Amino acid sequence: MACMKLGSKSNAFHLHRNSNTWICSTGLPSDVTIEIGDVSFQLHKFPLLSRSKTLECLIGDASDDERKMKFEDEKQSCVLKLHDLPGGPEIFLLVAKFCYGVKLEVNSTNVVPLRCASEYLQMTEEYGEGNLISQTETFFGEVFETWVDTLKALKLCEEVVEFAEKLHIVSRCVDSLAIKVCSFDKDLVVWNGMESKDNQDNPFATITWNGIRTTSPNQDFWYEDVSKMRLPLYRRFILAVESRNLDQEQISGSLMFYAKKHLPLLGRDSTFSNGNLYSSSLDSNLNQKILLEEIVDLLPSQNRVVPTKFLLRLLRTSMILHCSPLCIGNLERRIGLQLDQASIEDILIPNMAYSSETLYDIDCVQRILDHFMVVDCDQDEAEITESGLSEENDDNELIGNAGLLTRMKMVANIVDNYLAEVASDVNLKLEKFLSLAATIPDHASPMDDGMYRAIDIYLKAHPWLTDSDREKLCRLIDCQRLSLEASTHAAQNERLPLRFIVQVLFCEQMRLHMSVTDCSYNSDNSHTHSSSSMMLPESGNLSLLTIGENNRRIAAVDDMRGRVTELEKECLTMKKEIEKLVKSKGVSLNSWCRMFGLGLMLRSKSKSKSKSCETCGSSNDRDGKKVLLLPRIEEVQEGKDQDQDQENGELVD
Repeated sequence: MACMKLGSKSNAFHLHRNSNTWICSTGLPSDVTIEIGDVSFQLHKFPLLSRSKTLECLIGDASDDERKMKFEDEKQSCVLKLHDLPGGPEIFLLVAKFCYGVKLEVNSTNVVPLRCASEYLQMTEEYGEGNLISQTETFFGEVFETWVDTLKALKLCEEVVEFAEKLHIVSRCVDSLAIKVCSFDKDLVVWNGMESKDNQDNPFATITWNGIRTTSPNQDFWYEDVSKMRLPLYRRFILAVESRNLDQEQISGSLMFYAKKHLPLLGRDSTFSNGNLYSSSLDSNLNQKILLEEIVDLLPSQNRVVPTKFLLRLLRTSMILHCSPLCIGNLERRIGLQLDQASIEDILIPNMAYSSETLYDIDCVQRILDHFMVVDCDQDEAEITESGLSEENDDNELIGNAGLLTRMKMVANIVDNYLAEVASDVNLKLEKFLSLAATIPDHASPMDDGMYRAIDIYLKAHPWLTDSDREKLCRLIDCQRLSLEASTHAAQNERLPLRFIVQVLFCEQMRLHMSVTDCSYNSDNSHTHSSSSMMLPESGNLSLLTIGENNRRIAAVDDMRGRVTELEKECLTMKKEIEKLVKSKGVSLNSWCRMFGLGLMLRSKSKSKSKSCETCGSSNDRDGKKVLLLPRIEEVQEGKDQDQDQENGELVD
């Protein structure tokens, strides 16, 4: 702790306990008495006159009643009443010691009231070099160097707040704390804050940084310390760190810590046992209401910084304390912006209205949903549209759309579960149920099982509904988006309208028919798919094949080449036999082909292959397999065939 020692003389002041009077034993009779509260000081005029302008004026004008001085007896002893002196009799004792040159110690626990008292007594440099005002102002530089000393000085400002504000001591303390928080560096603390080099090897060694003794310095080290401030000072501190661009997550963490500590209705861990914040009257609803409204007003404006669970707890507490509509509306808007982070337990808010009909506050959840749909979705769509104006932001557009759809799905799931929870309330009106269920669009949820479950519970709890009302409820469900289990249950549910049951059965029949059709189509195309998969890919796509697939295709091609070679040999043998048969019978090759209906027309060499394929494709002969191979035979034995056809006169131009 910072300390400054003044004076050199030994202590000459002692307290007379019977009369509660401080007496200065210098050997000279006292000629001035100063009364502060119920304590008196019997002092001498000259040491006081040489240091304080205020005391000089009071003592010099003995006849002025307004300056609270009077004479007693012929000794000309005067009595001064300074009941409004900052710091009271304890601080004035230090002032008197300073005037007499007696040893005293100035530290962070007395420097603030001592500075205010010196200002009150006008102890300037005109009344002695190194007077009390200049000494205390110089010492403030040492106080503001450490975290703990600054906190102690700020705490003392609450006792002399009027003078401390006038002298800007409060603002200087707050700024000093804010600078330390914003410039916190964990690495710097761990290295430079060690008390000795021996502690560097000990991970659990106690370290000191700005007067803080801790074993694990973190960025939230200041949460506990600032939570001991009164609300006005704490508000100024939060505004100071926010103006210095402190991370809003840290500000949010400090506000959560402060609220949990000083709001008993916010959680079971809240307590006021420290007794250093407010009087016992803080437990009243009025003080808690003011505190909660201040915390809500200080929450960071950035979205998704404050957890949704904490915001919902604040909302519940604000309803219990009957906070202002502005405070409640602000919380509902914040929750709506990040409703996808909530859970079903959090949004089951009890109804706090005096004329409540339902167990849970349905209207509050409806307003939160409206904020989610109007504010959050419109904002995201605007951002996506702006990013889509440039081709370079296509990825951002896809990410934005995916994020929006994901949030919508999560909120749709929350709404389905919430409706299932509140549907059993017999006082829940049909209009409110329909309005809440219709808030989320249909495309937000891929399945309607959750909605069907909620409607079934509502129908069970409200058996008096008419057929028209039941049909209104069932219009919220798309039969095509029900699972097999839900469809089976719906087909046997007597609480549902007959028309809806028929629709469910029809949809299931159509789904079954489509499944059978798909299976038939897949089986018909399985052979085609396997054949096409054996085709060789282009050279440019070979790099895309895996090693296993490439080896499989190479083996298939080698096998196919072997089979083609065998077929060519077999066809060549068959052709020779046919030629022998033609020569022995004296029938031309064309006549032989016409006998089997082949209609073979040989063209020039350039068109022989394609024309032969067409001719072979129209063959109806039972030996078609052998005839189909004639084009391939003539292509392989092109030179020999040409010579033989010219001799027999079988070539046709």
